[in-house]
Amino acid sequence: LHYVILLIFQTNILTELKNWKLNLIQHHKLQMRQEKEKHAAHVKQLQNEMENLKELLHTYEISISRKDEVVITNLTKALEKQKERVELMRKFTLWRIQHVKAKQEEYANRIADRQFRTALMKKVWAAWRSVSDLKWKDKVARACQLRAEDVCVQLTNEYEAKIAELTANLEQTKAEILRLHSERDQYEDTMKKAFMRGVCALNLEAMTMFQGK
Repeated sequence: LHYVILLIFQTNILTELKNWKLNLIQHHKLQMRQEKEKHAAHVKQLQNEMENLKELLHTYEISISRKDEVVITNLTKALEKQKERVELMRKFTLWRIQHVKAKQEEYANRIADRQFRTALMKKVWAAWRSVSDLKWKDKVARACQLRAEDVCVQLTNEYEAKIAELTANLEQTKAEILRLHSERDQYEDTMKKAFMRGVCALNLEAMTMFQGK
């Protein structure tokens, strides 16, 4: 009887242990399934966030590209306008130089022509004096000579002053050309620096945005 009771007790214990083991296995499987479901949901959430970040990154890239294009376009237009202005100033300056040179040549030709006519008049007066009365010839010759000398001195002074004025204008024009070239170089250097600062600012803004994200 004791043996039967012991056998039944042992059988009950084994059955209880088996049931406990099965319950433990079922509970473990349930926990594993729940963890897998949580992991899958978390992975899906991370994938959705990654897709959203990719779309946001693509949007930022498009925005930055458009900003770069706008900056480059504005700088290019500004440089083209400055080049056109410098080219017009160069053409205008060359025209002024040619105009001044033409005036100088015109005045020089006039001086040479008047000098030639003065010399010719002197020769005519000399010939006329040789066939005229001595006293009248001397008197008239002396008066003509004084008048001719006065005229020559006056003409010489006037055209020397004109030549000096034209020379000063030419030097001033040359100085203006040098100043325009200097302004053009300074403007191009400033535009290059501004362009580089704009590009660097955009790059820093993009880096700050990406680092923040």
